Parts: sequence; structure tokens; C-alpha cells
Amino acid sequence: MYTPLADRLRPTTLDEIAGQSHLIGKGRALSNIITSGIVPNMIFYGPSGIGKTTVANIIADATKRRLHKINATTASINDIKAIVEELDTLMAIDGVLLYLDEIQYFNKKQQQTLLEYIENGKITLIASTTENPYFYVYNAILSRSTIFEFKPISATDIKKAINRAVQFRQNELNIKITINDDALELISHSCGGDVRKAINAIEILTLVTNKDIVITEQMAKEVAQRSSMRYDRDGDVHYDILSAFQKSIRGSDENAAIHYLARLVEAGDLPSICRRLLVISAEDIGLAYPQAITIVKSCVDSAMQLGFPEARIPLAQAVVMLATSPKSNSVICAIDNAIEDIRKGNSGDIPSYLKDAHYDGAKKLGRGKNYLYPHSFENNYIQQQYLPDNIKNTKYYEYGNNKFEQANKKYWESIKKQNEK
Repeated sequence: MYTPLADRLRPTTLDEIAGQSHLIGKGRALSNIITSGIVPNMIFYGPSGIGKTTVANIIADATKRRLHKINATTASINDIKAIVEELDTLMAIDGVLLYLDEIQYFNKKQQQTLLEYIENGKITLIASTTENPYFYVYNAILSRSTIFEFKPISATDIKKAINRAVQFRQNELNIKITINDDALELISHSCGGDVRKAINAIEILTLVTNKDIVITEQMAKEVAQRSSMRYDRDGDVHYDILSAFQKSIRGSDENAAIHYLARLVEAGDLPSICRRLLVISAEDIGLAYPQAITIVKSCVDSAMQLGFPEARIPLAQAVVMLATSPKSNSVICAIDNAIEDIRKGNSGDIPSYLKDAHYDGAKKLGRGKNYLYPHSFENNYIQQQYLPDNIKNTKYYEYGNNKFEQANKKYWESIKKQNEK
């Protein structure tokens, strides 16, 4: 039966694993677990092809535990029951180490089935997931497990894995295989931190041959992934990129903002880009540059009409404009403070002179009585109370420290001072 090169090359010791030094380096958590021989319930969280399954295999071998592997995409409760039947038999005297891949595909009932055996220690669970476990894993399992986040492998570490794969194929085929520096660079960067993708590329490039091979950049381009970017519109990566996108604009780093825009453009996610730009223009630029939202709306409308690839141009215009604009969050702070007051019950009755007086009988109820019409006074302003009595002195809005808001502040301080005379 055919076994992929990535599986034939799967590391058998922690030293052979590419990357994840924050977890498996000397003195780190997973390294200590193997040394101690005591295996807790664990959840391995991270993208595909970065060593989660490999580490589980190494832990099982090092601790001499019987390892069962099931994949939640195809497994059922019956598969769990079959494992449970082994407990307390000669096959599983010390309990079972269960590696449950893609645990996010198990529903709550399926996950609950494991609880009894996790709690009594007869099953030690190592679950893996490409999705955020805090969103997809049942709380009772989370509370009994330690979560380890696996990171995408750096290009430097992937190069080591590629060279190892080249050496392995060279010995396997008994030929000389050379990989050019440009090809090595291309494959290591285009796999998006996924070692399996990189090794798969080497396997494809050395599949059918009986003579020495020189892997060139052009050959690498033919098998390399289109993009090294990971993206899932419903998953963590989607929100992580959008978060970095907004925070880069908020932080006035136009280069980082353009970088994250490029990721979103490559993913073809036009609606998310447009929505986030409109939010940013109000939330982060706000009254420091009030025209920003109008300009962004025009850019967004143009992008929606143009579609990709041309849409990238007005979108980039909006991003650079927002990133290099003065910033103010005074508006979002004001509305959030007011909403918080409402939710606490700090509202009160509207002053009667502000209530609607445009109906028969309104005057009998005192509606509109003693209301002062601002336009009847100098500078179109007259001091009167607008908030309910119990919160009449509350301040929700604070002028931002920018040219536009400070000019407004100076103007209104002058007008109100005149009104006091």
C-alpha cells in the first residue's frame, strides 16, 4: 500500500520535529511531560501539517501507552464504546491514550461520552483541532484538559525538513538530488508553514525518475501552493487577519495595513474588507477627520461596483487614507458610555418640555411647556437641561485631542461663556 513521503518521514523523536520549540524545546511543557512519563489530558490547537499528530505519537511511544487514533470527521459513539471495552483488560492494563483528531466535529453528546472515562483516568485524551477550542470543545472537557497552541512552522525550519526529505529520497532512489537555493526558498515560503505541503512538493518533484535530479525554481513553481496564506471565512484566521488589519490602521502603520489588506484581497473577501473599513472610519478616525467616512463610502462603493482585481485600488486608497489620518475614538466612547448607563437602568423620565407636543391635548399634559427654541437666541444657543433629572450632569462625550474636535471645543466654550453673562 502506498504511504506518502510525509508519513514515511514522520519524526520519531522531538529532536527531529521542525519548529514548535516553544512547546518541545528542552525544559518546555511537552518535553517535560515525556520526561516525567505522566500524561495529562491535552488539546493540541493549530493549523494542519505542523506536528500535532507526530507529537502525540512520540508521547505514546515514550510513555509506553497503548495509543488509539480516531478522526472525529468519520468516528461515532460506537468507536468510543469499542475503545471503552478494552479498558480493564490485558490490552489496556494502564489505561488507553486516545488521540482524537479534529475534535471540533464531535457534537456535545459525543464529547460528553468521553467524560466519565477521562475523569477516572482510564482514558487519557489528546485531542487535536484546527479551530479555536474555546469555541468548539465542550466546557467540561476544556476544564479537564491543558491546551497547547501549535504555531505555523517558520520558513527556516521548513527548509531543514525539505533538505531532510531530499536526503531521504536520494537514499531511497539511489540517485543524486540537488535543490537550488531559489527552489528551496520558494517551497519553504509557499507552503504557508505546513511541513506536509512542503514534503509533498518534494515527493511530486521526485516521483518518476531513474537519473539524477536538479530541482529548479521553475520546477518548484509548478508544484508550489498558489499562496502561503491560511484563510477561512468562518474560522480564527479570518478574524485574526481582520483584527490585525484594523489594529494596524488604528496604530497608523500604513504598511502593515496594506499588508493585511493584501491578504484579504488574495482571499477574495470583498464584503469583509468593505464592512471593516466603514467601521474603522467611524470607530478609529471619527471626528478627528469627519470626512473620512464619506471618502471610505465612496471607495467601498467603487470597489463593490468594480469587483476584483480592480477593487484592490480604491480599497488601498481608503486604507492608506485611514492609516495616515488623525485618530479619535471619542465617538465610540461616548455611545458605549451611554449604552452602559441605559443597561444599568440610568435613564429617567424625559423633561416634559422636551416631549412631543404636536397632538391634541399635549398642552394639557404640560408637554412642550417652557421649551426654549435655540434658534430664537443669539448664536442659536440657549442653556437648558436636556438629560433626565437623575443624570442631568452626566458627561458621555469628551473632546478628542485633535485639531477638529479642539476647534469645536473652543467654539462651544466661547458660546456657552457668552450665554452665562
